[in-house]
Amino acid sequence: RQGIGEPSVYHAVVVIFLEFFAWGLLTTPMLTVLHQTFPQHTFLMNGLIHGVKGLLSFLSAPLIGALSDVWGRKSFLLLTVFFTCAPIPLMKISPWWYFAVISMSGVFAVTFSVIFAYVADITQEHERSTAYGLVSATFAASLVTSPAIGAYLSQAYGDTLVVVLASGVALLDIGFILLAVPESLPEEMRPVSWGAPISWEQADPFASLRKVGQDSTVLLICITVFLSYLPEAGQYSSFFLYLRQVIGFSSETVAAFIGVVGILSILAQTVVLGILMRSIGNKNTILLGLGFQILQLAWYGFGSQPWMMWAAGAVAAMSSITFPAISAMVSRNTDPDQQGVVQGMITGIRGLCNGLGPALYGFVFYLFHVELNEMAEVETLGKVSKPNMANPTDESSIIPGPPFLFGACSVLLSLLVALFIPEHNLALRSGSHKKHSTGAQAHPHSPPAGGSDGKEPLLEDSSV
Repeated sequence: RQGIGEPSVYHAVVVIFLEFFAWGLLTTPMLTVLHQTFPQHTFLMNGLIHGVKGLLSFLSAPLIGALSDVWGRKSFLLLTVFFTCAPIPLMKISPWWYFAVISMSGVFAVTFSVIFAYVADITQEHERSTAYGLVSATFAASLVTSPAIGAYLSQAYGDTLVVVLASGVALLDIGFILLAVPESLPEEMRPVSWGAPISWEQADPFASLRKVGQDSTVLLICITVFLSYLPEAGQYSSFFLYLRQVIGFSSETVAAFIGVVGILSILAQTVVLGILMRSIGNKNTILLGLGFQILQLAWYGFGSQPWMMWAAGAVAAMSSITFPAISAMVSRNTDPDQQGVVQGMITGIRGLCNGLGPALYGFVFYLFHVELNEMAEVETLGKVSKPNMANPTDESSIIPGPPFLFGACSVLLSLLVALFIPEHNLALRSGSHKKHSTGAQAHPHSPPAGGSDGKEPLLEDSSV
């Protein structure tokens, strides 16, 4: 094998950490560049930029997942990390090109899809929930310190140094994949010739969505993911701007907020997630996470004081257990040779949310006249200031964050849908040619049972 040692979860953890650490460094400089580039309707333009990126991610995720199922994970890890980090140096070279390339990089912004498939290749079924929690916690860990480091370096030495450092971390990640990451897909599961085994029907995102709709259980899972991640994607794209401008947080306070919530998220996705999965089961863990998310979004929506944001942030950390629990539920019932397709399908839905969520949030902010006014004034004060809104309305004084309330309603619908997801027996319709081979299910490295099982079914019954 190329790389250092046998493939392990730790290889995946390092790749995720370095990629998002590089982007975390740019939190403060990016807010400044965004406002300078789009002084009018900053929230709206921010939503549109992330919207285009998310839509492209939705279109490409199933294709990349299907290709990685055949040609291996390492090359696609290299591809996704390289193109996801490509816009970083452009922040200081040309802001317009920076935002343009960010939008277009959505084609390859599916690192999590390949990483989850990588982890599924090398873990047993009973280990995956813990492994997925570790990967998701690493994502949170990468954001614990990097925004604070970026904010400090930006204030002390300027944004240029931060961009150079972030570019260096991205290059380090690419070098780590090239030199240290071994291939996780077993040799016997890869084709002799290139291109022949690819099912382009699986690579079509709309075809995979149509296929999902054929089974009620899979459809319920996907609707749950869509309704719960839609507000989360919108929140993630605009929340730091919201804290800076509307609530009046300084850049240092924003960095501290990210760090505290990140630490709590790590604890939630490692310690708490494992305890909940063992004690109350997979489905109930998902429901509990959705309940915390509803509370968090409602608190963000009505909260107008800084302490309310801090309290809601603690609740947000607990809501982070939802997606690892969903990923574990799906992965446990998926054939080993189709992990990339299934995780790519879920990531594709998240990609669609990454397109619709930011655009929805930006549009709702625009409707309620919540706009950036003078960011420089807030930055000069260096302390909590009064809510700073252009053309504030009576509604915005009563409800400071209208999009968050829309998000809470969406997650409430997601919770109602998740109630109908069966805990066990996630098999597709009996008319399909099921592969109830317990040997193939027991070990993720087992070869596919038949030559035509690249199409049906995606999910299998794992109940014993």
